Amino acid sequence: MKQTKTIFMEGLWGNNPIARQILGICSALAVTNLMKNSLVMGLGLIFVTAFSELTVSLIRQWTPKHIRMMVQVLIISAYVILVDIFLKAYFPDISTALGPYVGLIITNCIIMGRCEAFAQANPPHIAFIDGIAMGTGYTLVLLTIAFVRELLGFGTLFGIQVMGESWVSWSIMIMPPGAFFMLGILIWILHTFKEKNQEVAK
Repeated sequence: MKQTKTIFMEGLWGNNPIARQILGICSALAVTNLMKNSLVMGLGLIFVTAFSELTVSLIRQWTPKHIRMMVQVLIISAYVILVDIFLKAYFPDISTALGPYVGLIITNCIIMGRCEAFAQANPPHIAFIDGIAMGTGYTLVLLTIAFVRELLGFGTLFGIQVMGESWVSWSIMIMPPGAFFMLGILIWILHTFKEKNQEVAK
């Protein structure tokens, strides 16, 4: 139980893939103009990361070292294809909105890094939990950025109008620069908060 808590704290805060490791930036910038898209992208990444780590860990003792990267990419690709097919079948609008970024989960540095650095060295159930934790940390950052961008850019949250009719939309928030600004500000706030906590702890 203690180990599970530690793994989740690492994924959510201590070693968050976006805020701490600066990984998965491309998709974080591309899909965060709407909360619905961000949530679906995050859930897809949680699924792919968790089951990819589980599979890599299960077969790690029988995977030759010189082809392990190819095996990992094959495993990740299989799960990404499942997510892509599911979205096209049941959520075609979101699938169209996310465009190529679902397929690009295959090349997401978060999944590749965790499969190679963590799943190869840990038992399956621990690797599976780590995948969920890292994916959840990624999703929370996406939703935080998307919350501000959609609210200021469209006056909505999850497509529901929450700002009054007199609200003037901030066009920059639905454009790529808005994503850069929000991501930079969020990383700066989180790092500043962590440094102050470390100073207090001393």
